[in-house]
Amino acid sequence: MKAPLRYDGTPSLCRGFLTQLEILFENNPGSCMSDKAKVGYLINHLTEKALLWATPLWENKKPIIYDYEGFTSELKRTFDPSRRATNAGRSLFHIKQGNKRVADYAIEFKTLVSEVLWPNDVLTLAFTEGLNEAFMFELAPLKLPESLDHLIDFCIAMDDQIRERRHTRDRPRRVLPPLPSLPRHSSTSGGSENEKTDLPVIEPMQIGRTGISEAEKAHRKEKGLCFYCAGADHFRLRCPQRPRVGRVEHSRVGFRTGDTQVVGSLCASFVDNEKKKSRILLPVSLAWEGVHLKTEAFLDSGASGNFMDKNFAAKNLIPLVLRERPLRVEAIDGNPLACPHITHDTVDVCMKLGVLHQETIRFQIIESPSCPVVLGFPWLTEHNPVVDWVQRDIKCWGQNCQSKCLGTVNVIGSLNIATAPPLSTEVPECYRALKEVFSKARTEVLPPHRPYDCVIDLLPGTMPPRGHVYPLSQRENDIMEEYIRENLERGFIRRSSSPAGAGFFFVSKKEGDLRPCIDYRGLNRITIRNAYPIPLITELFDRLKGARVYTKLDLRGAYNLVRVKKGDEWKTAFNTRSGHYEYLVMPFGLCNAPAVFQDLINDTLREFLQEFVIVYLDDILIYSPDMDTHHVHVKQVLKKLLKAGLYCKLEK
Repeated sequence: MKAPLRYDGTPSLCRGFLTQLEILFENNPGSCMSDKAKVGYLINHLTEKALLWATPLWENKKPIIYDYEGFTSELKRTFDPSRRATNAGRSLFHIKQGNKRVADYAIEFKTLVSEVLWPNDVLTLAFTEGLNEAFMFELAPLKLPESLDHLIDFCIAMDDQIRERRHTRDRPRRVLPPLPSLPRHSSTSGGSENEKTDLPVIEPMQIGRTGISEAEKAHRKEKGLCFYCAGADHFRLRCPQRPRVGRVEHSRVGFRTGDTQVVGSLCASFVDNEKKKSRILLPVSLAWEGVHLKTEAFLDSGASGNFMDKNFAAKNLIPLVLRERPLRVEAIDGNPLACPHITHDTVDVCMKLGVLHQETIRFQIIESPSCPVVLGFPWLTEHNPVVDWVQRDIKCWGQNCQSKCLGTVNVIGSLNIATAPPLSTEVPECYRALKEVFSKARTEVLPPHRPYDCVIDLLPGTMPPRGHVYPLSQRENDIMEEYIRENLERGFIRRSSSPAGAGFFFVSKKEGDLRPCIDYRGLNRITIRNAYPIPLITELFDRLKGARVYTKLDLRGAYNLVRVKKGDEWKTAFNTRSGHYEYLVMPFGLCNAPAVFQDLINDTLREFLQEFVIVYLDDILIYSPDMDTHHVHVKQVLKKLLKAGLYCKLEK
């Protein structure tokens, strides 16, 4: 198989280059290349900027060169920053068929579709909007398929038939004698039978009839008549006699090319008689200058801004700011709107969605009476939520939100989170009798074996691989020696003679500290998975409705509070410069560790789970309707944790 062309760092070529390499490796099974060999082969096919980036990583023997998957991820992060979905989304509403065949237009369209996760109705709209006017004229009397794939197949077949018909019509034909003329009927207005006209009588086009002639088309265009029914007060797109597959509930808003800036569609929802089921409406809380308000926000991937209804803002006395330059808006067909300009924005507003998501946002003021708040495409790309289109809800938030919008819940009520006092490092008086549950010393001794020990069952006939001894800097080596010394003293690890051995290296935290990591990928590939379910965070937060007081507990030591099943310790062995060791407690990095720990914590707090506690791995959230009840709930949880030998971080 031919090697790929050398890659020079051009962003648009990055994905194709890596895909060619992946195909090359997958179709050359006899080579059995190691990760380092694959990375070396990749670097050997880099030039210019890409080679300049990779050279120091190879020369300095960075741990990433021993991890092909990690190396390619870093290459994509550097040279192909993931904005493909955003760019593809914008392109989908601008791509046009022009003079191309529908088949060629469909290829370009489906290439863009592969980058986005839009619902079928929006994609079918975007596809039909891009078809040229002449072809749409042919489709006007027809009922179109609802699914995108069937619609594309239908349009391609229709286009082929039209082109074949034109080809047949343009061929030289045998001249036949003219047929005798049919007698004309006189009109009711008294017109003469002998009157002749250069153009045929205009009749409304009926469903199922063939298209009108070129001469008739030219006549209607000259007189400004509808191409569908020949009416004089509208155009084909607005023809009342034209059958509709779906209906746009509110006018799409946008700017034509020229001086205007694209705003997008406002509240564009495709409906098949049940319009409310097609919307995604999210409950939101808005706050400004000490005022709090609850309403609903409409997610609209076609809107290229965040909007608020003018009357809604006035009714709730939301302060507005005059824009330096008004923003002109008009319907996508060029018709003026009731409010043709955006002249005002709101002040900065604090918006909360759910329990944890909070952000500061400004809205553009428009007239949208049925949608007081619209969150458009820029908001969706910034927060990148995973949307459940069936349940019409957000299942989880994008990575950008983890650091910017998702905060830790402590006590919520009339207390403003932004001005909450710092947490005390002393045990509160009401929990003083349970202070042992916050003991750090108790987490630094080897825990006992329990029914929840971590079992590492391997696939039949497999053996854990022996990994690399990663090169470490002097600082990393010093930290590693300290880590091994501390864990030997605690009894968490011991010296090993295991034939297995994973690599040991460090990754940097955000604060600049180093976190030790064991490369258990080889072990995880041959481990039989524990099927114990991990809960969905969004489903857990659905239980918080009605609660006003919250306490979040973090368990200290977490996975190290669980023992590895006796006899399985050798499978956790890891290699270092100073020796070969294995874990007696459950280490981070094992594929079954989350399931094992979730099983332990669920059983410990099971009687409270449907009442006032939600648990996600080592995070525990206690929720109550008032403070007095909350103190009782927290005490019950702390007692259960202490009895189970699980301990909390007081500082959290």
